[in-house]
Order: sequence, then C-alpha cells, then structure tokens
Amino acid sequence: MALPKQIKKHLPLVPQKVGKERRQELLDQITDDGTFLPKGVLHADLDKGILDFAKERLKLVVDGKKVPTIDKIITNQNWAQFTTTWNFNDLDKNIKLPFVTTVRMPEVKYGTLQGGLANIPERKHFYYYTVPTWDGQRKGADVYKIPQPIPVDITYNIKLFCNRMRELNEFNKIFMQTFTSKQAYINVKGHYLPVMMGDVSDESSKEIEKRKYYIANYNIILKGLLIDEEEFQVSPAITRAVTMFEVDTKTRKRKTKIEPPRPDNFDLDITFVSGNTQISELFKYTADIIVESTDNLLSYSVYINNNYVGDDIEKIQITNGDTLKFIVTKNNVSDSATIKTVAYII
Repeated sequence: MALPKQIKKHLPLVPQKVGKERRQELLDQITDDGTFLPKGVLHADLDKGILDFAKERLKLVVDGKKVPTIDKIITNQNWAQFTTTWNFNDLDKNIKLPFVTTVRMPEVKYGTLQGGLANIPERKHFYYYTVPTWDGQRKGADVYKIPQPIPVDITYNIKLFCNRMRELNEFNKIFMQTFTSKQAYINVKGHYLPVMMGDVSDESSKEIEKRKYYIANYNIILKGLLIDEEEFQVSPAITRAVTMFEVDTKTRKRKTKIEPPRPDNFDLDITFVSGNTQISELFKYTADIIVESTDNLLSYSVYINNNYVGDDIEKIQITNGDTLKFIVTKNNVSDSATIKTVAYII
C-alpha cells in the first residue's frame, strides 16, 4: 500500500541553502582543493559524469536487487564486438540479463549551450579572481585569468538489456520521471551541465534462431563545456614592499620645532594598475572624499564596509575606521586607470 502524499518518506536533517549562501556553497565546491581557479573539464570527465548519471539517477531495482550497470563507456567501434560476446555463460564472469550500458557517439559537435555561435573571437583571457600574496617581505596580489570555455554537444545512448517487459516498463518510468521537463543536470567537478532528452528506439532481437531479449535505446545529448587548465594565466597585479629598520630607544630632550599648520585637505589619487579593477583602503580619519576627475574609466561602484553605496558618486563621507572600496569598469582593460579625488578632513 502506497503512503499518502502528505507523509514524508525522508526528513531533511540539514537545511538547504538558498540565495547568497547557495552561491557561496557552489564557489566553495570549486575551490575546495586549495586552488582559486576552476577545475578543468575534458572529454573523459564528461564521460564519467554521464556514467555516474546512469548509475545513480537511472538506477533500476528488480525483485529487490539492483540491476548492474556496465562500469565503462562503450563506443560505436567496439559496440558490435560487445553485442556478440555479452551472452557467454556465467562461469566466464559475464553479465546476466538484465543490465544497463552506456554507448557514446564518437563525433563531438560544437555546442549549443551558448546559442550555437562563437560570441568572443580567438582565445582571449578574461579576469576571474584576485588572490592576495605575501612572501615575508612583500605584500601584493595575483590576477587569475581564464579563456572562455568551449561548448560541446556529445550524444550518448543508454541501453537496457532485459528478458521481461515489466523490467522495460519500470526503466521507462524512471527515465521519463528523470526527464519530465525533457532535460536534467549532471555535476562535473562543480560545473552543472544540462542533459537533453532525445529519441527512444527499440533494438530488440527479433530473429527466430537467436535468443529473444529486449534492447531499449534511450538517446540523450549532453551540452557540456571544455575547460583546459593549461590555458589558465596567473600574473602579478600589485606589490607593496615593507621596509624595517632599527632605531635608538634612548630618549633625548630636543628643542621643539615650530611646524607649519596642518592642511585641512589634500589630493588623493586612486590608481588601478593593468589587470586590477578593485581597491580597498582603511581610513584612520574622518573626511569628505570629493571626486574631481577620472581617467580610462567607464564607471565605478563605491562600497563602505562592504556595503554598496552607489555608482559614480562625486562626494563620499568617510568616518574613522571605515573601509572604502572601489570596483571599476575600464575603457581599456590592459591600461591603468585613475580616480583623482581631494580629501577634506573633518
């Protein structure tokens, strides 16, 4: 007897994260191996993702036993040989019916994940992440750049071999439930890639002299991406040298010098070197920052204590202990940019 719909079969002990926390969780999955760069994805990784998808999402259980899935991707070249040798006896340790196997088409087409068009010419590298560095004497930052991933479409066939129609019906139900919206998703090294549902065909054996068995062929198309780690670039962005020196701790009485009065304002130029688009600074005084002009900038965003203030603001009020951050968009990314300001001390 089936349980009513109001009764939950499984109670979620760990709450699901949503919004900003979910995005941070996905970022942590990418960088959990100690690198700030995304993990590379090649053809072998996509094949493994589809194989895990067939074993976990399309799991078939018959008479309380899980139907085995061939733990290997089969191609068209060795498919004919495989179909002639799978029917050995059990003493040779061959698989008995039923079982599920995955066949990959050898051709890999340019993908349609980005609309089917090459929207960025050549292999241009783009800014991905800025990582602070410290070697004991110098404090700086490294800029990580990656090219645009290459979209690919790969066709796979999930095949079920069985002797009974009820096994075929049960697998068809699982497949249709998985692809209710005609697509599903796989996770390949932290990258979520769509899998589109294709045609369903029958390849059953119908010859009278041979053993009768059903072969249900389910066609799926993976809209994947190729990311080659050999193309990643790491370049230094900015370096600050820390100079240390010893002084005499003995105090001496000296004649007080008359110093000129301190100015109530001074020029404060904020420079963004090539490849750098954001700067943060901790202020030890209270002042009004007046933006007078900009160079090589389309726009800039202002954050105080990581709270968004606005875009292209001409007057910024800073209190002692505040952290001011600028994130800019340059006209020419390869050149440096400057925001010329005047700080009026309050």
